[in-house]
Amino acid sequence: MRSKGVRLYGAYDIRLEEFDLPDIRDDEILVRVMSDSICMSTYKLLVQGKAHKRCPANVDTHPVMIGHEFAGDIIKVGKKWLGEFAPGEKFAQQPALNYKGSLASPGYSYEYFGGACTYCIVPPEVMELGYLLHYDGESYFEASLGEPMSCVVGGYRGSYHTSRHSHEHIMGIKEGGSLLIMGGCGPMGLGAIEYSMTLEKKPALIVVTDLSGERIARARHLIPESMAAARGIRLVYVNPGECTDEFAELMSFTGGKGYDDIFIYNAIRSLAEMGDRLLGYDGCMNFFSGPTDQAFSANINLYNCHYSSTHIIGTTGGTTGDLKESIRLAAEGKIRPAVMVTHIGGMDSIVETTKNLPNLPGGKKLTYTQFDMPLTAIEDFREKGKKDPLFARLADCCDAHGSLWSSEAEKILFTHFGIV
Repeated sequence: MRSKGVRLYGAYDIRLEEFDLPDIRDDEILVRVMSDSICMSTYKLLVQGKAHKRCPANVDTHPVMIGHEFAGDIIKVGKKWLGEFAPGEKFAQQPALNYKGSLASPGYSYEYFGGACTYCIVPPEVMELGYLLHYDGESYFEASLGEPMSCVVGGYRGSYHTSRHSHEHIMGIKEGGSLLIMGGCGPMGLGAIEYSMTLEKKPALIVVTDLSGERIARARHLIPESMAAARGIRLVYVNPGECTDEFAELMSFTGGKGYDDIFIYNAIRSLAEMGDRLLGYDGCMNFFSGPTDQAFSANINLYNCHYSSTHIIGTTGGTTGDLKESIRLAAEGKIRPAVMVTHIGGMDSIVETTKNLPNLPGGKKLTYTQFDMPLTAIEDFREKGKKDPLFARLADCCDAHGSLWSSEAEKILFTHFGIV
């Protein structure tokens, strides 16, 4: 079968091209990709090329498909999986394989398995792990965003506290505690704020910092303080750049006790060091944002580590259980993955978007791979709609959903481009 997609040949070398897929084997499945959201991790792959731990050494002669936050339709099922999967059904997928100790993962390592394409082949190890998931949600994009949301879920589940009377680790953030999300008004941070309010073990206080007044304004519009208050949580947005004394102001929200849980959502040394200073007794800091610099480090207070039982962890990716939880919460309307999305594009936008990702404003860039469309900010739909009726309809739809992308908006695109 003929496919079209974006493939990596090495550092700073990705190309949109057409190529042939081999016939699937009895233990494989052919899928049509419908949506693929672009992750900063893919940009890190682009920068590092062969130096990336998940990138094969022969990528220059056997290019890999990029994209790992994808969903779509099953087209053809190998004999081994007939009865378990059927052509025509939707799928979601868990890209964090860790198959028999291998770091191979879709979007990084496979010649015929990745999200930035029209069609790809799901290999047998994914099937054996149970990482191709049945999905009956209304939209494709929420299944795509299930992957980044699963990383958020994994971060919350990986954080822990200790008991003063035993060595038991109590998993999760502290119930009724204070939570600080630093650099938290980007796409992943917004997902983290949303998810925190669905927990049984809810925090009593959530403080979110960001240096961008524009990002804070968008976060406050999408997740206002009143929404958190209705759930019994005090939510505070802070721009540290406007603080006379950042440490003192952030500490003041906890009454000087420090924070029980801190998430670091930007790989900035000063941010991590400030987070460490702000930890309270038995405080847990989760360094969530992965750096590209393999020697990235920061100073931590080991006196507090010893006497105040502070601890630092790092989480990356999510488990299949985390992914299923993300999809379930989205289907039930308890979280809105759409808060992450600020731009929509088609297949032809993926190369330049990926290359320029750190310099593009806003949050998640969501792409649809079955048609071409320039990457466009949702906030620009109305202006573009003055000349293009498609964007006028999309603007009306997004306005009706609180400025957010939606399954209805997705259907407008599919209808316009004749996608069935």
